[in-house]
Amino acid sequence: MQLPVINPKTPFQNHYQPAIKSLVAYLTAGLGDNLHSIYVYGSVARKTARPEYSNLDIVVVCHQPFDDRKTTVFNTLRWRFQKSFPFITDIDIKSALVSEVASLDSLFSWGFLLRHCAVCIYGENLSECFGNYETSWEIAKYWNMDIEERIVYFRDRLAKAGQESEQMKIQTMLAKKLLRASYGLIMYKDKWWFDDPVECGQHFLKYHPEKEQDVARLSILLRQKVIPKRSVIGLLDDYGPWLAKQYKKTEFRIG
Repeated sequence: MQLPVINPKTPFQNHYQPAIKSLVAYLTAGLGDNLHSIYVYGSVARKTARPEYSNLDIVVVCHQPFDDRKTTVFNTLRWRFQKSFPFITDIDIKSALVSEVASLDSLFSWGFLLRHCAVCIYGENLSECFGNYETSWEIAKYWNMDIEERIVYFRDRLAKAGQESEQMKIQTMLAKKLLRASYGLIMYKDKWWFDDPVECGQHFLKYHPEKEQDVARLSILLRQKVIPKRSVIGLLDDYGPWLAKQYKKTEFRIG
């Protein structure tokens, strides 16, 4: 069964329309002729974003490398958005070259992201280089085989978090990652794709009902409420290794 494509004609939510317009204006001015295209993905692209909760996730595709200016351009963009659109919690920016995206090597990475998770808001739409996808282990593997390293990263970030706002942000990030990775583990059997972390957890439980408590605890981390660090680290130390082990076992079985 082919996966759905986000309808690009559905307008963005009212809160986010000025932000999208400002984003395009800034990047076209800052990158000039080097800019090829811009994409929004995640909850803003799906038109389910929540002010004060959702990030703005974007992909910037250029013709030529601009490593000498990239940090300045993107940091300035984040600073401007903090001032003008404070209801957007953060801006996550991925960047790539046209040659990297429009390549067979990017079939399960950029190709899947742009085709099924993103909306082109400026330039030539590279998602049209790819046909519609079906669920597969290759997709899940590409996006989640780093789960062991990500768990270590989140644990370290959480331990060092000094402010409640920072801790809450990390809690949300790790809950989203682990719930989506949980669904990725069984996506090839479930024959569908979900990006919403709560939906991912619910469908994962159809195949692993014994993990109901872990999924419930991860879902609590999404509620914008600070949970004691010891409890969150305990969850990571318990559920994380199991999840990482399942990915290795599935990869060994499927290849």
